[in-house]
Amino acid sequence: MERRPLILISPGFELRGVEFSDLSVSLSLRYVQAVLAAGGVPLVAPATTDRAVLAESVHRTDGLLLTGGDDINSDLYDEHLPPAIRKTVNPTPDNGQRDITELTLIAEIFRQRKPLLAICRGHQLLNVAFGGKLVADIAQQVPGALNHRRMDRAFEFVHDAALQPGSLIAKVAGKRRLKVNSTHHQAVAEPVEPFVATARSRDGLVEAMELRSNKAAGMPFLLSVQFHPERLVEKGDSYRAIFRSFVAACKKNASRKK
Repeated sequence: MERRPLILISPGFELRGVEFSDLSVSLSLRYVQAVLAAGGVPLVAPATTDRAVLAESVHRTDGLLLTGGDDINSDLYDEHLPPAIRKTVNPTPDNGQRDITELTLIAEIFRQRKPLLAICRGHQLLNVAFGGKLVADIAQQVPGALNHRRMDRAFEFVHDAALQPGSLIAKVAGKRRLKVNSTHHQAVAEPVEPFVATARSRDGLVEAMELRSNKAAGMPFLLSVQFHPERLVEKGDSYRAIFRSFVAACKKNASRKK
């Protein structure tokens, strides 16, 4: 029987432990279900900042999925945010542990050169990991912006994203425009090297980014999206295809390195 690729998934942390109401690992089942449906075996990344453990976790798996969740510590991308904007950044319950964990995972996935799919918070943190900045609060910092924080429509289409012709996301989705959901109040300001924006909403915000050159970075696959395709898999094949292409890249990369 052919081995299914192992997909490492980064979890969030919540003060909602069922047993003791302590700090607990949190992961939407929709990520798990999307990976399973695409042919992968999902494994939750360990909740630790130990670099050796995280490096081994990446080594033992075939690709990394960075998920959505709480706001990123603003000191990581802008230590001089105005107070009115800084107070909109929601504090995390883990004292920044998730930021450190996922930054380490990003460093390791590039060092070990394995496929990466980043979603929402993961999309933003990927840009931060390479020195990029975020729009900390879209409503205050982007005049005329759409309402991107439609938590009431998390599983519905909110707006369109224009896809760059010839980009990975355009090829995967099979479209020039893609309808997306939108449940965020922060965004990538502008992609930094080695990334380039390959999808934008009509107000100019980055809805997807990729590597300028996969060969130059030595990465077999990288796709980063602001929206949540795992919540839209029932809406059309374009969203399922995002996970299929990622899992297929993980399987191909694993076979090549045997």
